[in-house]
Amino acid sequence: MQFQSTLKRTVSYTGIGLHSGRDVTITLKPAAADTGIVFARVDLPGAPRVAAKVANVTATMRATTLEAGEAKVFTVEHLLAAFSAMGVDNCLVEITSVEPPVADGSALPFVRLIEEAGREAQAAPRSYTAVSEAKAVRVDDKFITILPYDGFRITFTSVNPHPLLGVQFGDYEITPDTFIREIAPARTIGFMHEIEALKAKGLALGGSLDNAIVYDDEKVLTPLRFPDELVRHKILDIVGDLALAGFVRGHVIAVKSSHALNTQLAKQIASL
Repeated sequence: MQFQSTLKRTVSYTGIGLHSGRDVTITLKPAAADTGIVFARVDLPGAPRVAAKVANVTATMRATTLEAGEAKVFTVEHLLAAFSAMGVDNCLVEITSVEPPVADGSALPFVRLIEEAGREAQAAPRSYTAVSEAKAVRVDDKFITILPYDGFRITFTSVNPHPLLGVQFGDYEITPDTFIREIAPARTIGFMHEIEALKAKGLALGGSLDNAIVYDDEKVLTPLRFPDELVRHKILDIVGDLALAGFVRGHVIAVKSSHALNTQLAKQIASL
């Protein structure tokens, strides 16, 4: 039996939101057993809260959005991936804006923040959501499925028309060590030709070469951390999105999946 955990002490991180472009501080605080991960919008009257549960997902365009009453937060997937992979069950995330900091575009700064805070075991047992039969979501040529498996494994195939990207494949058993070494450092990716259209929709307002890998038509403008950084970041997103269904046990296989498909699968898993 494994037990739940929370942070040993309070830690904070300040930065800018990827899509909102707003300055923001998150403060991670220890929380009681069975609290889960909860966001508190301390910039709003009464500091309304929203739990990181798939039932609270309201949008998935370029990021995952959670909403409950007046409390709304988006682009939560990188932080949630860090909590999940590092085995943090319970935390109160006080946030001063609508979106956590993008940091460097990866989950690694959040992993380091959790390591700085330390983790503390709690008396309550951890519950797992183990799939006993295959679940799948398919839209056109994109799909994501989960199969019964004793552990948490993600196999992803990314297909991108850019000449420097093409087909990338990743297959990882998600453990804390593997996540920290192989997945957490992978950054979000953008394309120069998309920037104006995204900004017109109120997205990517905080994006820069410091917090994203950017490609123009012929080359990458940001030094890569991995030759296949795109597919590793896609796997990171799945870890964060499926964390909305709890600690999942299963083998995820995906092709060209997105936040929309990931969270649809999370809803199926959460209903088990």
